[in-house]
Amino acid sequence: MTLITIEEAEQEFVETVAYYELKEPGLGFRFRDEVASVVDWIRQFPEVPRLRRKGYRRVSLRAFAHYVAYVIRGETIWIVAVAHGHRRPEFWIDRI
Repeated sequence: MTLITIEEAEQEFVETVAYYELKEPGLGFRFRDEVASVVDWIRQFPEVPRLRRKGYRRVSLRAFAHYVAYVIRGETIWIVAVAHGHRRPEFWIDRI
């Protein structure tokens, strides 16, 4: 399957890495590595997470209160958000 990250999700990711890095040196890199690990897992097992009511799937990070939201369209996985799990729920939903 092909994996595509939409621009808004990429921007959220970059901003969050910068935020954590300013908060504590090295923390942003830990966030980056955890997101990369989750994205690799999604690529291997895209249909394992349950399909949510609004038509997307998500995988939560373990060490950070964030998740990666995505949709599957044909043979493509679209990463639509790298979102905080407790702030503005589904603010990104119109992206799908």
